[in-house]
Amino acid sequence: MKTFDHLTVIGLREWVALPDLGVAGLRAKIDTGASTSSLHATEIEPFERDGQRWVRFNAHLGSVVQLRHRHCEAPLVAMKTIKSSNGQAQIRYVIRTRLALGDRVWDVEFTLACRKAMRYRLLLGSKALVDGQLVVNPGLKYVQDKPASPASPFPSTGVA
Repeated sequence: MKTFDHLTVIGLREWVALPDLGVAGLRAKIDTGASTSSLHATEIEPFERDGQRWVRFNAHLGSVVQLRHRHCEAPLVAMKTIKSSNGQAQIRYVIRTRLALGDRVWDVEFTLACRKAMRYRLLLGSKALVDGQLVVNPGLKYVQDKPASPASPFPSTGVA
């Protein structure tokens, strides 16, 4: 049997942080069947800053029981057509930001999408797993420690 010493094992669910967006304590669903990662976002608005395309949005965190959101801004990487698991195509904004999982931090591209009907606000796809040199043990959950809480210029807002 082959083993890979340079890869980190994670479970089907893990705690993550998005330090550049000031987001910590976010539960992520690991989805090897999805190529692209996705973040639950609403009120998505493109704008221009210093001649560059940016997007502002509310990132929705927490759970159905404990709702919270954070106003975020990030450079816009692209617009991408994504086909969902039910076969519907959707055009989404794409951002690139740092993701912290356990003791690893690396850049990940996220599509911004409404995931309010989904249990997890962040989906981590296969491209992020490859870039982070991660392997998934489907029999495990929350293998890695929670990343440290980041500081952010954006205020966190509770939702009633």
